[in-house]
Amino acid sequence: MPVLLLEIDRRTEDAHDLVAKLRRYWEWGRLLPKDADKRTVDLVRSRPDAIDQLVGHEKRLRRRVYPPTGREGLMPLAFVFADTTETKVAGAVAVLEEAGRRYWAPRRYDTLYEKAVTARDYSQAVPVVVTTLEQLQEHGADAAVWRRLGRTTEQTLTDALDNPDGDALYRAQEARAAAEAKARRAAEGEARRPACARCGRKFTDERWEEITVHRTGVRAGDKTVCGPCHADDVARKEAAAEAARLRAAAPPAPADVREPGRGRGWFRRRS
Repeated sequence: MPVLLLEIDRRTEDAHDLVAKLRRYWEWGRLLPKDADKRTVDLVRSRPDAIDQLVGHEKRLRRRVYPPTGREGLMPLAFVFADTTETKVAGAVAVLEEAGRRYWAPRRYDTLYEKAVTARDYSQAVPVVVTTLEQLQEHGADAAVWRRLGRTTEQTLTDALDNPDGDALYRAQEARAAAEAKARRAAEGEARRPACARCGRKFTDERWEEITVHRTGVRAGDKTVCGPCHADDVARKEAAAEAARLRAAAPPAPADVREPGRGRGWFRRRS
């Protein structure tokens, strides 16, 4: 059997007294040991939510007393009703569920994907199960005689303490929602990706960044063309500049000059 905190009730106490007991168990599960480090103590004193969000279960007093349960939440608590009627048991359980909800009920996870994540956070809740002594005597503690607060059917103890809608489901839903969001952002990005006005090809990530980032945009040239077309433009400009440089550096061609004193032809008439 899992480790349980156990309350045997013969219905000699008011149901609201049981809620007060549940509250004290919840508070005990949140206590720090006396030798807790000063930083943790100061943090808990300064921030009401610190014990929930910043102080793990391994730093709490209860881990000095009981081993880990292997499940989310504080130490499980069982109310076993004895020597009473079903009506009185039902009434007490109804009060526990309603007035004690703050202590046993899971919370919503703080997530970016509220619509996609239906899992519940049991990390700060006391798992509370109820049964009767008569059921235990008749069927045994390993039978489906336990009902967990917030559920409607009786289960075995291990099933009642498990959280099928808890941390494991949260991690799966969160991962799936994150992957879907990433794919959606990628699709939206592809829909916005510009195409080359000259050849029609989609811009690469590098070219897209080059034309949009200020420090590179001034050197991007014609921002309507893709990277290869831009490279062609640059190559043509460089070739034209090199040709002009070579023309400017070339010496002038020699002129066609005649020798002075020469006659009109190669032969002269003798006198």
